[in-house]
Amino acid sequence: MTVLALSFASPIWLLALLAVPAMIAVMAASRRRGRRYAVRFTGVAALKEAAATVPAWRRHLPAALLLAALAALALALAKPQRTVAVPIERASIMLVTDHSRSMMAEDVEPDRLTAAKRAAGRFLDRLPRTIRVGVTTYSDVPDGTQTPSTDHELVRRTIERQVADGGTATGDALQVALDTLQREQQDGLRIPAAIVLLSDGATTTGRDPVGVAHAAGEARVPVYTVALGTRDATVPNPGFGPPLLSVAPDPETLQAIADASGGRAFQAQDDQQLSEIYEALGSRLGTRDEQREVTAAFAVGGLLLLLAAGAASVRTSGRLP
Repeated sequence: MTVLALSFASPIWLLALLAVPAMIAVMAASRRRGRRYAVRFTGVAALKEAAATVPAWRRHLPAALLLAALAALALALAKPQRTVAVPIERASIMLVTDHSRSMMAEDVEPDRLTAAKRAAGRFLDRLPRTIRVGVTTYSDVPDGTQTPSTDHELVRRTIERQVADGGTATGDALQVALDTLQREQQDGLRIPAAIVLLSDGATTTGRDPVGVAHAAGEARVPVYTVALGTRDATVPNPGFGPPLLSVAPDPETLQAIADASGGRAFQAQDDQQLSEIYEALGSRLGTRDEQREVTAAFAVGGLLLLLAAGAASVRTSGRLP
């Protein structure tokens, strides 16, 4: 569980914090008034012997503790809440991974496909075991699908079996993933779901992926896209024509897919960026934000500071016999 932020359910009570600078001003005015009406005393040496000497910091300690107590109690009245990231207990995620021929490109070390496999492994490592994960791999057609399961090793093995070859049927692969998620039910209710799509090039065959993304958005299944590679990447041409083929990524289409479905688009030009994106997605999709009230801690702290202020006041008040 990770603490993300602190907020207040009744922020109007934060105005009570103004009592702190007001009290400081009152105490400062009181000290100035005391010096104005001071009476000279000639027997200073005798007075020092009769009265106990109190260090300056101890004389100010009760007031400091009192001010801290007031601040803590004012914060308690505002009902502070922590925003914490807690693991999601029920959710299904489909990884959709492209292993077309363009994934042979070596602009991402050691090559695009190997980097994608490693990043997917880190993604799985970040997810809680309660999250159900599936995968659809594709090139010319979707050629490997693992339905969502809490056994993440099944997904890992499917991803590792990919070989770079063929075209790019992103729309068909997204449709398979969406259909798989829509069949997922638990206790008769559809559970929260999302798709993570990694591709490095434009769609070359099959249906329009943006149209599928619109359907995913209507089904409340956001698609998070990752565009992998650099614009000057090439791969050997297996047929006739120039010896090298350009395999620049298509971030514009992937952005459109994310926008249409309510997801978010990312771009990665090296293996480090790709790993960071997948790790961040693992945390984002595997946890949810939850508000937890911490009023009691501030209230107890304020009361303890009040008691400490009273005790310090008794101990530091020097008296003549």
